[in-house]
Amino acid sequence: MKESAKYAKIVEWSEEDQCYIGSAPGLVLGGCHGKDEKAVFEELCQIVEEAIVLYQKDDKPLPPSTSGRDFANKMQHVA
Repeated sequence: MKESAKYAKIVEWSEEDQCYIGSAPGLVLGGCHGKDEKAVFEELCQIVEEAIVLYQKDDKPLPPSTSGRDFANKMQHVA
């Protein structure tokens, strides 16, 4: 399994921005955006890979994994 698979990647439509927003909670601040959902996801995956490389290059421990934490069901209770 790739290290990047341990981190949840979220792509959602933003009414305010009128585009898709990609984020990886717990790993990178910010993210990416664009009009094409698939392209945003692909860019987000690349950003996650690059962030992991930077952590490793700086000999910093990676943040705790965020995959498998059932974000979708937890977010339903917030909405």
